[in-house]
Amino acid sequence: MITIIKIQLKNSYWLLVLCLISFGFNIKAQDKTINTEKADVTRTGNKKHKVMIIPFENRMYMSEIDYAINKETKLNGKQIKATMRDGVNEQLYKKLKTKFEVVDLLDDTTKTKKDLENIYQYLSYQYQKVPNQENYKAPTKEKDEKKIEKGQLMIESNSDARFMNAKIKNATLVPYLYNKYKSDLFLFINELDIKALTGSPSEFNANSMRKISVHYTVFTYDAKEINSGLAEIDLPTNINNPSKIISSYFSQIANTLTLRIDKAVTPKVK
Repeated sequence: MITIIKIQLKNSYWLLVLCLISFGFNIKAQDKTINTEKADVTRTGNKKHKVMIIPFENRMYMSEIDYAINKETKLNGKQIKATMRDGVNEQLYKKLKTKFEVVDLLDDTTKTKKDLENIYQYLSYQYQKVPNQENYKAPTKEKDEKKIEKGQLMIESNSDARFMNAKIKNATLVPYLYNKYKSDLFLFINELDIKALTGSPSEFNANSMRKISVHYTVFTYDAKEINSGLAEIDLPTNINNPSKIISSYFSQIANTLTLRIDKAVTPKVK
């Protein structure tokens, strides 16, 4: 009888050992899963941020090539402007989505029309120096440089490149958008320019040059300006189809802005 009990106890001991070993493997497997999840969070990086894209106002579209677009596509001025406005936001959404959560105020205008109207009502614009993106600092209001020359007051002209920067006139605007849409970053597209730098805007010339310029400002949820400036790209004179302009050129501008925003919110290593 005693022998039988010893055998049972011995078997119970080894059973306990096997259970503990099995439990240890399970813990390691769980740790591996947890570590993988953490790695995924690290890889997604700024997915914790949510960017709101605010389109430019209709009046902030400046184009010298609409005649050429109309000639090729038969779209009228209003249709061209709407297409370009949608196209900028569309490409920004695609590019930003790779790094952030995104909300596009042109995605459903029946729901966002009133908010867009309020946003534009509380915006003002200032031409300011284009900031250095390598060592970004938000532009500040400039004072005219004055000096006296031969008894006359002279104001020096400044040839530095300028862009249209957005300024928020109502302190409650960004907190309101933050609370409603849960966005903590706000990308304002202030102006879209398409200029013919040389030659006739309406005619193809191999030596002519065009440039697309997007003026923009990025604010945080507490209305701090963390990036702004110009994103530009050359546009060949033989490209006059909005679909091609949007897919090939707006997409490159959207990629530039995505990289700048990502850099602005990534903690700097000291």
